[in-house]
Amino acid sequence: QVQLVESGGGSVQAGGSLTLSCVFSGYTSSSYCMGWFRQVPNNEREGVASIDSDGDTSYADSVKGRFTISPDNAKNTLYLQMNELEPEDTAMYYCAAKPGAGACDPYYSDGDLLFWEPFAYWGQGTQVTVSS
Repeated sequence: QVQLVESGGGSVQAGGSLTLSCVFSGYTSSSYCMGWFRQVPNNEREGVASIDSDGDTSYADSVKGRFTISPDNAKNTLYLQMNELEPEDTAMYYCAAKPGAGACDPYYSDGDLLFWEPFAYWGQGTQVTVSS
């Protein structure tokens, strides 16, 4: 059973930094696509960043240059380093995975990061709150 467990959320002032972690387990495929998403109440969940097993990354326009997605395969952990946080970054952040997918197949619409195929597995989320 694939499991994803996020941590690292919290409250921070604008301009600050946080690093989210996602520990994944339950699959051994060397091919994967993993991503970070976020959602605020009454809004749709939106893609933040993704990375595939070739190391190709994609970011939503709103976070480019501020956020970095990276895996530590030895620790079965996916990170999201978030710098220069803004109040608009306040949301519940979710880790997601598509084991066996060699590529994430992202595309953009008005700067939003979208994916042709859905992610199969999701974590429970970790809250990030940025105050002005």
